[in-house]
Amino acid sequence: MTITPFENMRMAVTQVGAHRFRSLLTVLGIVIGITTVVTVASLLTGLRQGVVVFFEELGPDNVFIFKTSGNPDFEPPKERKRRPLEPEYAGMIQRWCGSVQDVGIQLLLPATVEGRPLTARVPGYENENVNITGQSVNMAEISPRDMDHGRYFTNEEDQRGARVAVIGPNVADSMFPGVDAVGRTMMVDGAEFTVIGVWAKAKGGFFGENGLDNAITIPFHTARYRYPQIERYMITAKARPGMRQQAYDEIEGAMRRIRRLSTGQPDDFALSTPDQIIQQFDKITGLIGLVAIAISGLGLLVGGIGVMNIMLVSVTERTREIGVRKAIGARRRDIIGQFLIEAMTLTGAGGLLGILIAVGITMLVGALVPSLPSKVPSWAVVTGFSVSVAVGVFFGVWPAVKAAQLDPVEALRYE
Repeated sequence: MTITPFENMRMAVTQVGAHRFRSLLTVLGIVIGITTVVTVASLLTGLRQGVVVFFEELGPDNVFIFKTSGNPDFEPPKERKRRPLEPEYAGMIQRWCGSVQDVGIQLLLPATVEGRPLTARVPGYENENVNITGQSVNMAEISPRDMDHGRYFTNEEDQRGARVAVIGPNVADSMFPGVDAVGRTMMVDGAEFTVIGVWAKAKGGFFGENGLDNAITIPFHTARYRYPQIERYMITAKARPGMRQQAYDEIEGAMRRIRRLSTGQPDDFALSTPDQIIQQFDKITGLIGLVAIAISGLGLLVGGIGVMNIMLVSVTERTREIGVRKAIGARRRDIIGQFLIEAMTLTGAGGLLGILIAVGITMLVGALVPSLPSKVPSWAVVTGFSVSVAVGVFFGVWPAVKAAQLDPVEALRYE
């Protein structure tokens, strides 16, 4: 008597369907494990996509030079005593590095200056969630951004320290709701500035947020005149096409020469590129992924043991059935195949349920937090289902072999 795989699968589905509640409890660990992995993978994939787009917009050929590594608001303790960068470095890098096309400079103002928070204000409205940056005119070419309306400031405005500003869309919406912000004035840290442009909505970001949307960009020399005590300069060097690595090496050498560092002395400045920052982000998300895998692995182990237990119970309950099948010609491999397919069906159903729950959670997060990018990667769905089926195979082997080894005479006598 030969039983086709399709018939085995039909019998397996019948057995699982006959004990729905028991089957659900059995695969609950698998459902939790698969849900965890697919949900975390979906959120991390969306976050990474946002980060990649964010740095692509800043300029894929750019090299960023700063005093310390990481966020300037949270300087590593070992790097706080480093000498600040000087605006003159930009011109030196431009002259000494042949693979560098252009060099811009920015003055990054902190959230508070001399104990007072930097705010933007117009009659009836005030915004404390702003970040103010003074930048050179050529930054518009080095890190180009789309303008929603208005214009960027000119070199003449920069040189005379004009009080003009280009603002992000969030600032425009909060300060000038329902009206065109261009041409209007606002108070920025006690000084009156005229809005000459509004940036378009920035692409990408961290956790769905992009700080550029809350930016107030003013001319570099205006910022220096207003805040001579602030020395948080960042230099951005744009490499010539296809020469970013060469530019990186030349800039490193130039900076060591400018800072008069002898051979063997460590760098007292930080260089980074968009790729390096994305790699650092990948390391962080990799650790989060490992934690998710550990949690899901525990769930799959619990679920697999539950499947093995319920399959052993099923073998005992169906001993007489197995004896009858053997008596009419079923081979050992037919019995093994029947119970293995039943275990795979059980865990596969748990995997599908976990995937559906994960998709639902991802869609819910996307609906509740539209700014947080989230998408379900196809590889996570395929991997989740494959792993769930593999768990069924691994933990179903022993019950299947035990069923195949039953003596048909003894099995027929079993009550």
